[in-house]
Amino acid sequence: MEGTLLETGSLAPALKVLLLLGAAALIPAILLSVTSFVRIVVVLSLLRQGLGAMQTPPTQVIVGLALFLSAFTMAPVVEEIRTVAYEPMVRKEITEFEAISRAVEPVERFMLRQTREADLGLFYSLSGKELPRTPEEVPLSMAMPAFMLSELTTAFQMGVIVLLPFLVVDLAVASLLMSMGMMMVPPTVMSLPIKLLLFVLVDGWSLVAGSLLRSFA
Repeated sequence: MEGTLLETGSLAPALKVLLLLGAAALIPAILLSVTSFVRIVVVLSLLRQGLGAMQTPPTQVIVGLALFLSAFTMAPVVEEIRTVAYEPMVRKEITEFEAISRAVEPVERFMLRQTREADLGLFYSLSGKELPRTPEEVPLSMAMPAFMLSELTTAFQMGVIVLLPFLVVDLAVASLLMSMGMMMVPPTVMSLPIKLLLFVLVDGWSLVAGSLLRSFA
């Protein structure tokens, strides 16, 4: 009688299909939880808000750029997963369970490199568990939420730096309009072209993208 596991220790075809469908449904959550996508998309969204062009670039463009930048930053992790987990599994050297276990390790190392000790300590203190002595002792249940908090914190820190020059332009334009008695003119009407011009002159997209990519080095 055919069981869930074959004699070789691998998964039965029906269970493989079930797990594949479940993984496909969880891909968005996994993408948000264990990759660089959160930091990148938050910073790009704050950049758009700072420019004052609420619908330009469109949300689809922001998300698409965040996905491509995330793929670039995660490329070394994906390559390591392919080397240590996928290829041995294809060669039938390890089972699917061993491949999953090996694939988790590079992702967890990536998360822990970007996670602040304070955020990780928060979840350990709330759970009442002792702090780990080595990164290998940190379970995914602790690493993932701590990583998310750290990413949001880092994204907002970078967002403040991105927004400050735009704030200076907005204040300068508002003060100029007030001094000229043009109080009925919305400051955003005058400041938007100035901010766009300055952003283009300093090659802002390259600066922001480069800063985001270097932040994961």
